[in-house]
Amino acid sequence: MTIPDRPLTLLPRWAALALLLATLVASVWNGFALETRNTAHEADIEQRLERGESVDMDLYRYVHARVRGGADYYAAATAGNRKLSYPTKPFVTIRTPFLAWGSALWGDLGWRVVAVILWSANIIAWFAAAGPRVGRRERDAAGTLVALFGAAAFIPEVAFSHELIGGLMVSLALALSASRWWLAGLVIALLAVGVRELALPFLVAWLTIAALAGRRDQIIATSIALAMTGIGLWLHANAVAAAQLPGDEVSPGWQGLLGPSLPLYGIHVTTLLQTLPVWLAGPLGVLPLLGWFAVGGRLGALASLWFAGFIAAVAIFARQENFYWMGLFVPAYGVGLAFVPRALADLVAAVRREAPASPTPA
Repeated sequence: MTIPDRPLTLLPRWAALALLLATLVASVWNGFALETRNTAHEADIEQRLERGESVDMDLYRYVHARVRGGADYYAAATAGNRKLSYPTKPFVTIRTPFLAWGSALWGDLGWRVVAVILWSANIIAWFAAAGPRVGRRERDAAGTLVALFGAAAFIPEVAFSHELIGGLMVSLALALSASRWWLAGLVIALLAVGVRELALPFLVAWLTIAALAGRRDQIIATSIALAMTGIGLWLHANAVAAAQLPGDEVSPGWQGLLGPSLPLYGIHVTTLLQTLPVWLAGPLGVLPLLGWFAVGGRLGALASLWFAGFIAAVAIFARQENFYWMGLFVPAYGVGLAFVPRALADLVAAVRREAPASPTPA
């Protein structure tokens, strides 16, 4: 199957009109939703602090310090969760050990250096990733937007953020996915899943697009990567189970049903969009998705499936305090803004396309 370039031009008129209207409504709505969601976030933090709970970064600082001191990761992680009133069940409540192990090797400062290196690599990769189908202005805009949307790589807390480190890796993998360096991108994506298992759907999306495009080499490689991920998560689950105690807290589960306002709020607070007035930040949080829909080809299809699918999953499953999951979009999601002019032009062309003439009666 050939994945079309500029797929929005192929939409029927009614679908193009519906997508334009939906984008307009979502852009305006998001400006108001950001304020509502921020109020809910502040109330959630206040309630958690009143109950004597801590914020996530305190937990990861504690765990990193213990592991640097020679403690076993799983003993330190489960002890930290108990100390700060976090659940240890099910096993996914305990992060994978790679960030803490890295901190033991090169310190938290080392992770900050790694984040800046990944940020720089993303800029270079995205300047080249667009390929011949993309104009020079779009390519230049893509590299610039990566630099801006990836600014979180410079915050000190990045050393404790599994999502931001994982997002920088996923974004780099996405940039390489449609190039001759796709195998290196797949290895980086596998590392991202090791840092944060929530990046696993990216591998599933990659396998799906490879299957649609008939890329046998990528189908085999991504299948192997998924099998390795399954083994790694099984080992992680067993290690967590061995460190759990009968009286440990159990997570209330993930059935937030908070809708798209939560993932869009997560995108807002993990990027420089949080520095803008909400009337401007609202549309800028929605429009990148439209831009990605317009790209087409394997790159556009993979990006669209990953971003739209993960936004839908967070809208359904995440709780209020899980907004930071959207750090996995940093910085590649923002690249979609470079393709918004193309998307609007293609949608207008689809709307203006003449309907087929009715057959002349006999």
